[in-house]
This record gives sequence, structure tokens and C-alpha cells, in this order.
Amino acid sequence: MQRGLPQKRSIRNVRKVIAVTSAKGGVGKSTIAGVVSFKNERTTARPINQDVYPVNLALAFARQGHRSGILDTDIFGPSIPTLLNLSGEPRLSSNNQLLPLTNYGLKSMSMGYLVGDDAPVVWRGLMVMKALQQLLHEVDWGGLDVLVLDFPPGTGDTQLTITQQVKLDGAIIVSTPQDIALKDAVKGINMLRKVDVPILGMLRNMSLFVCPACAHETPIFGANHTSGSGGVTQACADHDIPFLGDIPLHPQICQDADEGRPTVVAEPESVRAGVFEDVARRVGEMVGL
Repeated sequence: MQRGLPQKRSIRNVRKVIAVTSAKGGVGKSTIAGVVSFKNERTTARPINQDVYPVNLALAFARQGHRSGILDTDIFGPSIPTLLNLSGEPRLSSNNQLLPLTNYGLKSMSMGYLVGDDAPVVWRGLMVMKALQQLLHEVDWGGLDVLVLDFPPGTGDTQLTITQQVKLDGAIIVSTPQDIALKDAVKGINMLRKVDVPILGMLRNMSLFVCPACAHETPIFGANHTSGSGGVTQACADHDIPFLGDIPLHPQICQDADEGRPTVVAEPESVRAGVFEDVARRVGEMVGL
């Protein structure tokens, strides 16, 4: 038998698979969210959950008429149940496959449904890989146009297993403006290229904080990191990948996520939701949706 890397295979009954990754924790790998929105009441900005972006992207695909799903591949820190306001153990289909849980027209699967809200996953590598294989290949999606994979931070076993074993139509990289996050994002770019995954582009998150009281814009990571000629935009140019967008920090994104009502659902007509719609449309065209 010939030895080598495992052969990549498709996820059953799924047309297109898109990964969202950051290679760095806490950059808002999912938020790339709040676009400028002005409020009259005073609110306090809080850190944005880094899984908000994949959820809103998947919901934006659904709003555009695509049969959409999201797979939470973070075994140790699953967030999708909270973000979609879902709980309970998935049922099994007639052929012994896990049946996704659905809310807001979006199918989802997560380790969080299997272990409970407060139960820690204290597993070694073999158990983690076994669980990951189950999530990847033992879920009955029932026919999807697009499945968004929400990657955990880093470039370790989980990322390598998925990129080496699953046919991905592309990956989106999320970074905040500062160099310490961007350095890891570049590592993510290099990893994806080593395993021949098409890079659809990079998004810059939290480039500006827009005060909801006075609408003043503050580059919280410094103006030199958010200019058109530096930081993420320069990295995109250096690595010949598209720059997908520039999203300010907005406190409403976190509030919506905590309430289990992502921005695309909570405020579908808002400018913030429109950003997700635009990115979903552009990415959809890239992968042939």
C-alpha cells in the first residue's frame, strides 16, 4: 500500500465548503462585524466573540437563498450553541448519522451539543481526532449549498486534519490590525498554501471604534495599522490575496451574540448586517455559488 497524506474527500451532500480561520485567538475571527452605526444611548464596548463572523456569514448565505450550514470545529471551546441560541443533544438519522440542529434557517453542528454547556472537554489527541472525524463525516446535512467551517485558533492538529482530509473550496482569514495578530495570520496563509487550500481573502476586524454616542472614529490599534498602505492591506498585497473588507468595532455585535441573535438576524436591515451580506455575495461568486 502506498504511504502518504490521506486523500481529500468531500463532505457528503454539501456542494461548497468554506473555512474561516484566524490562526490567532481573540481577533474576532467571526465578528468582522460592526460597520458604522450610530446610537443615541451610551454603551460600553466589550470584546467580541471570535465566532460571530462565521455565524453571520453563514446566515448571510441563507438570506441570499442558499441552503446553508455551519460546523463548529473547535472541540475544546465550542461557541455555536450560544450564538444560535440552541441546546440539546442531536438525534440520529435512520442511517445512524447525527442530525443538525437548526435555528434562523441555518443548520448547525457543534461539540457543544454533545457535551453540554458546562462540561469541559478534557481529552487527549486521539479522542479529539475521533470526535472531529465524527463531526466532519457522520452528520446528515440533508443537502447544503454551502457549509461554513468555524476553525479554532492556531495551525495545529485540527486545522491540519481538516485541510488534509476535506476538499475545501476556499478559506477566509480574519485579522485585527496590530502586528502581533497579523504575524499569526500570515502563518495561517502559509499553512493553507502548503496544503493547497485556495485563500479567498483576508478581512481586517476592529480597525476603528465608532463611538455610539458621538460617532467619533478612533483607530484603537493606531492609525499606522489601519491606513490603506499598512498592516492587513499590505500583507494582502505581499501575499497576493484579496482584501475583503474593513470592519469597525461596534458593541452591538457582542450584545447580539450574547443574546443568541446574530447581527444578520437581530438587525437584518442595519449597515452592519449589510457588510456580511456583501462579503457573502463576493465570496459566493468566488466559489461558484
